[in-house]
Amino acid sequence: MKITRKDFLRLSGLTLVAGGAMRLAQASKAAVQAAMRATGARASQKQWAMAIDLRKCRQRPGCDECMRACNATHNIPAIADERHAVKWIWNEPFASVFPLQQNEYTRLNYTGSPLPVLCNHCGDPPCVRVCPTGATWKSSEDGIVMMDWHRCIGCKYCMVACPYGARSFNFEDPRPYLPRINPEFPTRSAGVVEKCNLCEERLAEGKLPACLEACPEHALAFGDLFDSNSAVSRALAESYSIRRKPELGTAPNMFYIV
Repeated sequence: MKITRKDFLRLSGLTLVAGGAMRLAQASKAAVQAAMRATGARASQKQWAMAIDLRKCRQRPGCDECMRACNATHNIPAIADERHAVKWIWNEPFASVFPLQQNEYTRLNYTGSPLPVLCNHCGDPPCVRVCPTGATWKSSEDGIVMMDWHRCIGCKYCMVACPYGARSFNFEDPRPYLPRINPEFPTRSAGVVEKCNLCEERLAEGKLPACLEACPEHALAFGDLFDSNSAVSRALAESYSIRRKPELGTAPNMFYIV
């Protein structure tokens, strides 16, 4: 079959258009996937999230009710040696939590007022990617970054991968350091890693996280980030908030209202 110059040019043009359309579709797909990673939609049907209103939190200096409630609920040991301490929610200085925050007025406002920090239950958690046994994973139902202590081999890969220092290793048996054991939640053993589970056991019963219920200033808002009517979505829509190290692409789901 003989192809004329006119036919050749027409076919070449169609090929270029098709190629351009394919590249555009691929770029659009990549953009959608990036947006889904940023919210955590890629991995879950919904995403539990929390907003901590620091304006309310600092109204009661020295308050640690949220931490006490978490510790009592989840059998977290009171180990004096900081090197062996196990933490699910704890306080850190503002400069440590937000080292790249350029607003000096914000820095000055929160100097001397430590902030509560915990696992960020990231939309794209690096800890999950590095775990060799599947002991940590992101729930496809609600986006919580979960842990199975029976599968944990104590390799600490997840601790190295977490950019927020949100995981603790049990260097010793934590049970002797428990003033009171909550029989409704399991205790751990030496040689495993643990962290905040966002009170998934309470959520399964229709309850709110223990830290939220214990806060005397009602500084914590919680809910499904994908639901515009949830308490956390409303709180974020009404106020300015920041997240820890969002530039790393982990999509943290803990927000701080400043």
